[in-house]
This record gives sequence, C-alpha cells and structure tokens, in this order.
Amino acid sequence: MVTFFWCLLGLLTCGYFALAGYDYGVGMLLPAFEADERKRRQTLGALGPFFLANEVWLVAAVGVLFGAFPHLEGKVFAGAYVLVVTLLLGLVTFTASMQLRSRRPDAPRGAWTAGIVGGALVTALSWGLFLGNLVLGLPLDADGAPTVLELFNPYAVLWGLGFVALFCLQGAVFLAVRAPAELTGRAVRLARAFSGPVFAFLVIATVWGFFALDGSTPLGIGVVVLAFLALAVSRLGLARRWYRPALVATMVLSACPALLAGTLRFPTVLATSAYTLRVEEAATASGTFGVLGWFAAPAVVVLLVVQWLTWRAHRHPLDQRSLLHF
Repeated sequence: MVTFFWCLLGLLTCGYFALAGYDYGVGMLLPAFEADERKRRQTLGALGPFFLANEVWLVAAVGVLFGAFPHLEGKVFAGAYVLVVTLLLGLVTFTASMQLRSRRPDAPRGAWTAGIVGGALVTALSWGLFLGNLVLGLPLDADGAPTVLELFNPYAVLWGLGFVALFCLQGAVFLAVRAPAELTGRAVRLARAFSGPVFAFLVIATVWGFFALDGSTPLGIGVVVLAFLALAVSRLGLARRWYRPALVATMVLSACPALLAGTLRFPTVLATSAYTLRVEEAATASGTFGVLGWFAAPAVVVLLVVQWLTWRAHRHPLDQRSLLHF
C-alpha cells in the first residue's frame, strides 16, 4: 500500500505540472503579445475551460501527501517554508488576477495583467527552487531546522530559472494548439525561442547533478533520458507543424522534474544535509491507508474522466464563436 500511494502521489503531482505548466507559461508570455485587448483576452481565453480544473490536481496531490505521508509533509513544508509561502503568494495572485481581470468591462486592467504575469513568474520560480532543493537535498540540520539562505543555492536557482523557460515553452506550444490562427505564428516563434534555454537547463542540471549528487537509481536516470526525448519530440513537432504531439511532449517534459524528485533516490524520499527519510518512515499507519483507499481510487477516476471530457469538448482552436472565460 505504501508504494501504491507513493505512485498515486506521483501521478497527481506529475499531472499537475503537465497541465498547469501551460497556465503559468501563458501568463508569463502575455506581454509578448500585442497590447490589443481583444488579442489579450483571446490569449487568456485559450486557458478558460482548463484553468481551474488544472489546479485541482495540486489540491488532490496535497491531500494525498497530508493523508498518506504526514511525516514527509511535515519535514518538507518545515524545511522549505519560505518557498512554500512565496509559492502560495504566486498562486493566489495569479489565480485571483485571472478571474478578476475582465469582470468589469469599463475598468482598467493593467494592474490585473501585471498580477497575472508576476504571479505566474513567482509561481514558476518557486516551483523550480522547491524541486531543485528536493533533488539536491533540503538544507536541514540534525534537528530538522531549516537553513533559509541555503534554499537559494546556485543549483536551486538554476532550477528556478529553468522552470521559467520550461513553462514558457509549454505555454507557447499550448497557444499554438488553442489560440486563434492569427496568434499561432507568434506562439510558434516563442516556442522555438524557449527551446534553446530549456535544452541548456537540461544539460547543465544533468551535468551539475552528476557531480553534486550522491548516486541515483536507474529510475532517476530513465527520467532524465525521458526529459531529453520529450524535448526532442517537441522541437520536431514544432519544425513539422505537429503542434498537438509537440504539446503532449512538453507536458511530459514539465512532469519530468517532479518525477525525478520522486524516483531519484527511491525508496529514500527525502534527503537532507543531516539525515534521510525512507518511504516507509514517511508513511501513515496501515489503517489510514485502508480508509484512504476507499476515496482515492474513485476520486482519481473522476478527475481523469473530467479532464478528458474537458479536453475533448475544447480540443479545437478558439474562433469568433468561442466563449471567453477571462
């Protein structure tokens, strides 16, 4: 049961990054499109049907983390509380700005637009710093107390910048699929522009990690290979104008960092500068797993079905008849 719920947590977390990554990418790319309000609304409207549904994956993942792995949750949130706070601020700012920007047609929207861009940027940076520290090892002492400044070590900063480029790439490819035809060209050019920085991030993080980390499981090495393959497929899709396969590839690519953090040292699930935590030690009591099992499987099935139906209903690009949610 412990391994099953660890895999379930991985599925939900990877699903969140695969889907919500293009939300933040589109948000950060908003200034790259013309200031014309109609085009801005079309850019944001491409996210409309998916925006809130994508965030549900994070809620579900946090629920599984709290219920199934409370000891891990306590160590991680305590050790990286600064990054957790900045992440929540970014998420709240981004979500609120998205929903409030177009509520009053006659109101100025510059502040809400800045909130969307800034919130998405802070969220991307925070996730990169957070996962970079999980991969490298949280800077905790023997008593479990965090070393705040060490959270912003050079390796984690590299991950923060890499996540900005990664989400921008994913957002641009998403717009190539969902945005109106008049915006497709700009989206494709942006996607090609961000492919280079993402490739540089993968190469530098891999080489740096090879020397900085103490060992890796075959699963972790496989995730790194998968990330490079996904980027290659994405670039090929952009070159051949296969935008939907390119989007799937970038979604896989965005899920790879979370997958790497969960498999790099498994069954060790948390490494710090002073101690390690194995998955059995992080797990809750067996009786709790039995209770969670009654709810987890149906909830995941509903989540997958709703996500599939949403994409099926809105699989075509926006046009003049499309409803703009934002």
